[in-house]
Amino acid sequence: MGNYRFHFYCKKWEKEEGPIPFVLTDEGTDRAGDMSANATRQQLLIVDDEEVNRTILSLMFDADYDIVEAANGMAAIEAIEQNNDIALILLDVIMPVMDGFGVLDYMKEKELLEKIPVILITSMTPQESEEKAYEYGIADVMHKPFESNIIKRRASNIIELYQSKKNLEIRLKEQEETIREQEKAIRVNNEFMIDALGSVVEFRSVETGDHVKRIKYLTRILLKYLAKYFPKYGLTPVQIDQIARASALHDVGKIGIPDSILLKPGKLTPDEFEVMKTHTTIGCEILESFKPPYPDDFYQYCYEICRYHHERSDGRGYPDHLVGDEIPISAQIVSIADVYEALVSERVYKSAYSNSEAYEMILNGECGQFSDDVIECFKLAKEDFFNIVEVINMFNFTL
Repeated sequence: MGNYRFHFYCKKWEKEEGPIPFVLTDEGTDRAGDMSANATRQQLLIVDDEEVNRTILSLMFDADYDIVEAANGMAAIEAIEQNNDIALILLDVIMPVMDGFGVLDYMKEKELLEKIPVILITSMTPQESEEKAYEYGIADVMHKPFESNIIKRRASNIIELYQSKKNLEIRLKEQEETIREQEKAIRVNNEFMIDALGSVVEFRSVETGDHVKRIKYLTRILLKYLAKYFPKYGLTPVQIDQIARASALHDVGKIGIPDSILLKPGKLTPDEFEVMKTHTTIGCEILESFKPPYPDDFYQYCYEICRYHHERSDGRGYPDHLVGDEIPISAQIVSIADVYEALVSERVYKSAYSNSEAYEMILNGECGQFSDDVIECFKLAKEDFFNIVEVINMFNFTL
């Protein structure tokens, strides 16, 4: 293009001092520079009410970007809404209809300033403009007059910085998604192993083969009511999920109980019952051999449930004769789910009770003693319990 000089027109100082020259040189105009002409073309929005200023800025960048122009703030907002690949906005301050700060207000409200960099181009004094402009979080402020190579270099650096930030955010999001998928796969595998371990004992008897899976679902139902109506326990969705999964191991200690007692088709003798009661502590011994070397909520729930799910709120349970709130809420919830499921299921030593019979037996204290909060949750969950058991019986599938 040869040597040339353009003058930006600055209307603010025209009457007082005449037009103020803004020098545009041919330095830095090489199209084979930092901004590759072969790259996918993005858009550059130029906002200025003076056509000559827009034209000069367009000449600087049209080799590398598709230029979008706006003559005032309202037109700029329309352009932003209609174009989704704007790499940079060159924004004048003093304009009719809506000034540059009006555009920044809009972009701040729509949370666009972190996504689209803005260079504010102003003839205002630094003290008037810079402090206010940077409060919005814009990328840069440039004062008239300026040279073309300076604005091109600063624009290039800002676009590159924002693009790098965007690419980094995309990579981080992809990594987060990958990690989440890996965690999901690990969790599925862990749950499979937990269910398998918890079912080892159950599959020693055909009648109780699905007990573990049903306990998990009944436990989850009770916990959701507990979280909703008893916020004092502070249960979170994560804790509900952990307790429900941990419930699968409530009877893992029965692996250490002789078949002659575990599968006896009749009432246990006092001595046999004492042996049966040791399944709670045997289970804890098994769990302790897998205890992680760091604090772990899931392990703690597994231990609590395994050891305390036969405790009673009146202190007549086993193995530690805990009373009331001494019994962890995780064990209390699994305990009542375990009792209900056992009552409505057929066992080698008994026939199945109906839903209504089992419900009344628990409320009457015939099958354990539970806290008022747990009983209230059980009442709230009545229809859910009845429905889930009916579905299981109707279709004969495991949950």
